[in-house]
Amino acid sequence: MVNSATAQDTGLNRYVQEANGFPMLSVEDEQAYATAWRERRDAAALRLLVGSHLRLVIKIARGFSGYGLPLSDLIAEGNVGLMQAAEKFEPAKGFRFATYAMWWVRAAVQEYILHNWSLVKIGTTAAQKKLFFNLRRIKGRMQALEQGDLPPDALATIARELDVSEAEVREMNRRLAAVDSSLNVTVGEEGESDWLEMLADDRPTQEAVVVEAGEMRLRRQLLDRAMRTLNPRERHILAERRLKDEPSTLEELSSQYAVSRERIRQIEVRAFEKLRRSVLVAAQSLRTRQPIHA
Repeated sequence: MVNSATAQDTGLNRYVQEANGFPMLSVEDEQAYATAWRERRDAAALRLLVGSHLRLVIKIARGFSGYGLPLSDLIAEGNVGLMQAAEKFEPAKGFRFATYAMWWVRAAVQEYILHNWSLVKIGTTAAQKKLFFNLRRIKGRMQALEQGDLPPDALATIARELDVSEAEVREMNRRLAAVDSSLNVTVGEEGESDWLEMLADDRPTQEAVVVEAGEMRLRRQLLDRAMRTLNPRERHILAERRLKDEPSTLEELSSQYAVSRERIRQIEVRAFEKLRRSVLVAAQSLRTRQPIHA
């Protein structure tokens, strides 16, 4: 009799094989399939568009495998996000489907984790989600990965960065620490392995690295071209307000340019709209001359 774990592994292997069976789409084919689905509800085109991005779902789902939920379940939820992305995608805007879809897939997986990870019962505000999914990363950056409560300075820094209270950071840290400890429980008949060692490797494949580098290169090119359409003052204000980790305030920029805060806000809004339009135009141009394989 086949146990449930074996059945899950078999189903997952079958899914991976199916994903690998879909071809990688060229820019032109991707646009054609997306347009056929959006304008004519062509089911065959949708299947090829979605199928060619099943690898993306697997990659994103594996990145969340450390939360103790079955990888097959994470992939299933990611597929829901992928279908939602296909429904909302507007190919005429000129962006790659993978760039658009990854946000929908990641959001679907995160929502599933938040609602099903029994050891962490938190609300669903944006700040709490941000705390849940970023606490380990920030602790690693601060080299504060040891067990136990965080020191006061680290607690204050994390609370300020994620815009939550120190009490929320302390409570989440304790809950995550409890789960981290459980990952070290030995498994197997001889107790020869830690459960942590059984988790899927979430490091990107060489293929994924190449794809991501290509997408980043394209986005930089689009932004660089668009920024050149702005005058120096617009570029500076937009960069200060939208592109910095800690944006300058309207008050600071109004003092620097000797104009009112409302004038700075108007320049920012106008510059952003010009940038948005320029990105769309540049994307259409680059799409026809510099294909990037998804």
